Amino acid sequence: MKKTLITLTLLSSMAATAQVQINPQAGLTFQSLTQAPDGFNYKAEIGWQVGLDARFGDKLFIQPGAFLGRSVTAVSYSNNIPSGAVGSVQIEDDLVRTNLKLRALLGYRVLDTYQFDIRLMLGPSYDVLMSVDDRDGNLGWNKGDFNSGSWNVDAGVGFDMGLFTLSPTASFGLSRAFTDNPVLSEIDSKYMSYGVTLGFNIGNDDE
Repeated sequence: MKKTLITLTLLSSMAATAQVQINPQAGLTFQSLTQAPDGFNYKAEIGWQVGLDARFGDKLFIQPGAFLGRSVTAVSYSNNIPSGAVGSVQIEDDLVRTNLKLRALLGYRVLDTYQFDIRLMLGPSYDVLMSVDDRDGNLGWNKGDFNSGSWNVDAGVGFDMGLFTLSPTASFGLSRAFTDNPVLSEIDSKYMSYGVTLGFNIGNDDE
């Protein structure tokens, strides 16, 4: 019993002095796709994200995190009617995707004061695709047309103001968005995402 109490005391002391912060956050996302095929056009619309990350370290730190997001991309398609007929086929719809983003960033505090900090972050992330919908059913795309996950490189800037943290981020897709089925195999589009979150700093942050 005495050894257990000593161990708990030591662990509590280590946790109290460790440079660890937990940061629950919520914010907006803007996700589009690169390299639209002929006749297609992609445009990012407003989505949302919610999640948390943790920071381990002081000046130099690691920052793992997990975020649930729902992103929206406006997709339009226009193509002339074949056989010399006059007119064109036009389709417009919103492509809505739900993702779980898992990321592991390495960061550095470029400004470290008592009331205001600035951080730079860079590292890999992996998006787990959870659902795909087209709102009006015009596109005919579903979850089976997309790869179940995608690797990315994430970069961001963090601003800490006391209890509050603000973080604009960008995510550059490395994996193809679509599957290799014959209809979509030649579409080499990748995800391109931007976001901003506002959250809270919880935990030790010695200055």
